[in-house]
Amino acid sequence: MWVGTPPKAQQLSVMGYKKRQQTKKNKEDFLRKLLLLISTLFILGLNLNAQTAYITNDSTVSVIDLITNTVTTTIQVGSSPQGVIVSPDGLKVYVADWHDNTVSVISAITNSVTAIIQVGGWPYAMTVSSDGTKLYVANCFDNSVFVVNSISNTITDTILVGSRPCGISLSPDELKLYVSNQFSNTVSIINTISNTVIATIPVGDRPVGLCISPDGSKVYVANQASLSVSIISTLSNSVTNTITVNLYPTCLSINNIGSNVYVTNQGSDNVSVISTSTNAVTDSIAVGVNPVGISISPDGSKILVANTFDNSVSVINSLTNNIITTIPVGHYPVAVGNFISKYTQPVSIASHNMSSSNIVVYPNPAKDILTIKSLQKASLEILNNQGQTILQQQIQQGNTDIDIRGLAKGLYILRLSSNNKTEVTKFVKE
Repeated sequence: MWVGTPPKAQQLSVMGYKKRQQTKKNKEDFLRKLLLLISTLFILGLNLNAQTAYITNDSTVSVIDLITNTVTTTIQVGSSPQGVIVSPDGLKVYVADWHDNTVSVISAITNSVTAIIQVGGWPYAMTVSSDGTKLYVANCFDNSVFVVNSISNTITDTILVGSRPCGISLSPDELKLYVSNQFSNTVSIINTISNTVIATIPVGDRPVGLCISPDGSKVYVANQASLSVSIISTLSNSVTNTITVNLYPTCLSINNIGSNVYVTNQGSDNVSVISTSTNAVTDSIAVGVNPVGISISPDGSKILVANTFDNSVSVINSLTNNIITTIPVGHYPVAVGNFISKYTQPVSIASHNMSSSNIVVYPNPAKDILTIKSLQKASLEILNNQGQTILQQQIQQGNTDIDIRGLAKGLYILRLSSNNKTEVTKFVKE
């Protein structure tokens, strides 16, 4: 007689136990993958970057969805932020924290500050290179422009300009940087190869904002004390025309076809519309109290104006010059710079494999190898959900296999750049 469980029964018991454990593991794996897929669909379906505006308030940034014209979230940044600029790929937003002497770097994916860059006294206006690798910061108190490596978030050069630099803009070929000097009544022209001032142009009294025509032939400068806009020829480096506007013109923006320049007038609470073909004011649009920052949507259909004393943003129809709506934001909005995201590619998921017109990424989600099919050679960059670059390499035309076994599980951003064009998509690492 056997004492205890007979051998056959023991074997069956062990087999039953292993089967139950395997079933339990399969269920856990299924639930984990299901949750991962659901979270991925949720994140990718938010369309975070398309048609988004970023408005600096007294210590926050209001994020506005331009489809619904509503504030979707508010991000805490440094003290008294002034300038704001969106990176060309729409993944980062830079905010000049005036009183903190810093620049906050925001991830447009998570809407959170991922880095803080120490700069000079009173950072005010900024611009960024088209490849996103250089950030230029105008510092009012230091009378300088800092050149920042936006990959490492470190200052690589300092360029001395005139007194109280306030406006800053790159030429379309990015070989020249134009900086308005408010207390010197001048505009400095900087060679971006040598990072040296190569010319200084006298303009009106108290120049602040400036913008450049799409063809690079003209620079428009808002002169606050002169109540005018100076037009600089980039060929002769001289003022060729001066247009009278309203009280205390501050910031400017030009539409993508170069036909109209829009100027905020702080003292008269309106926006002057200048025709670039006639160099004349063709309209005046009433907005909120003390308008400062102004920016045009990527498709050119909307003009946004930050009204400092109204705590609001006016949304203007560019075809009719009528106010579409007024959006309440935080206290004391300023928003100097191009604060609307130029990233208009929809971020969505229709199947497990994502594709665009020029790239196909599969499988998605992926575990070990991610395959990228590209129609041309390109520079590849993988970023985590904080906007930090974790992998860079060149890929060839055709299929390229990327080993992702070293990546942690989660959502990643894949960016391909080629021929001055950038395409962005996302994938999930299992």
